[in-house]
Amino acid sequence: MKIQTTRFGEIEVDDRYVFNFTMPILGYNEEEQFVMIESKEASLFKWIQSTHTPDLAFPATIPSFFGIDYTFELPDEAEASLEVTTAEDLVVMNIAKIPSDNPRKTTVNLLAPIVFNIKNNKAGQVILSGTGFDVTYPLFKDEEPKKDGE
Repeated sequence: MKIQTTRFGEIEVDDRYVFNFTMPILGYNEEEQFVMIESKEASLFKWIQSTHTPDLAFPATIPSFFGIDYTFELPDEAEASLEVTTAEDLVVMNIAKIPSDNPRKTTVNLLAPIVFNIKNNKAGQVILSGTGFDVTYPLFKDEEPKKDGE
């Protein structure tokens, strides 16, 4: 499949990386299909790119790549929507907000992960109500603040 993007130009994508969103990304209910793009080999970030809207793409990552302990139980309605048969078929990524002026201030949305079922190519954004997860969790731990006089 070929898609047009503003970030990468026209690209050919493997159907294995095209996902039908049965649970839309918040605010983008009309966007039903996205592709996972690796812009740089071995990058810790991927792009979740709309197949229909060239300028709609979200940077995403896996929190454990950065030492963040992140586990949750998938709600029953999400399991049903994604037709989950085994946890091994799932890939969980979190949308990142990367400030252009200081990438060390990147945050990830832990409250609403994107869950991909790689067996059937269904995906969706899952809201983890009542978990206490943050929508702007710092990806990088800042250095310890310096004490006065140092």
